[in-house]
Order: sequence, then C-alpha cells, then structure tokens
Amino acid sequence: MSNNDILKKLRVALQLRDDQIVEILKLANFNASKAEIGAFFRDKEHPSFKPCGDQILRKFLDGLIIHLRGPKEDKKPSIVKGNILVQEPKTSNK
Repeated sequence: MSNNDILKKLRVALQLRDDQIVEILKLANFNASKAEIGAFFRDKEHPSFKPCGDQILRKFLDGLIIHLRGPKEDKKPSIVKGNILVQEPKTSNK
C-alpha cells in the first residue's frame, strides 16, 4: 500500500476536503496548496499524479493529531540522576 493509498483512505474515513487537509498540514508547519494535495488523489496514470512522500504523510499525521487532540501541553522539565529519570517536584501555590 502506497502513501497515496493511505492518505486517500484517511481522507475518506475522516470525511476531509482538500482545504481541510491543507489546514491540517499547516498545523504541522508544512505548507501545501490545494492543487498539490489534489495531485495525491489522482489516478496513477493521470498526468498530474504526484506520489505522496514519507515526509508529507508524516506531517499530515502529526497535524492530524494536533487537529483532533489539540496542541501539546508543555511538561515540566525532568531531571536525570544517574540512569534514573526523576520528575520535578510539584510546587504548591500558597
């Protein structure tokens, strides 16, 4: 199964339009036009067909996570002592 097939199946399953896919890619800091996105969904024999590369599919999946879950929250920094990961202690607001 090609990246184009995966992208097509996700598009159908999630009922996404080309403009929504463009916006999802923007969430992952990847700019693409509707024409570029449309080329991924063409038949392989069509002169405007364009193969979907790994980076584009990866950026789409990253953007889809942000689209569905929201932006990632910042976590407090952790401290590594030796080979053991120790979380920062929570501070109470008094």
